[in-house]
Amino acid sequence: MKLPDRPKVVYWHEELPPIDGEAIREDMIEAESDRVQGAIERHGELWHRCYATLMQHIQSRLEQEIARLGGHYAHVTDEHIDSRRNDGTGESWLHGSFGYVLYRRAQLS
Repeated sequence: MKLPDRPKVVYWHEELPPIDGEAIREDMIEAESDRVQGAIERHGELWHRCYATLMQHIQSRLEQEIARLGGHYAHVTDEHIDSRRNDGTGESWLHGSFGYVLYRRAQLS
């Protein structure tokens, strides 16, 4: 059984959000990837694996924030991603900070 498609609520960088929106706030949100054993080399196999989970986590976090703040969708305008490491455990992960604009659909009069 196929689940119905959910409406798009997160627009990334060059994707233009719907024109019926009214910007209600700008904010930053952070997320981390799952942790992996070993060192992450930029654009290596572990980087790509961690990047995929980071993007899943930030998508989920943004959807939660949109609902919590009473918006309808968000446009991600900025991102900064770096790798983190715990030498004690040998684990590494990616940390991302994402700037976004939250929109609400304009009310029809």
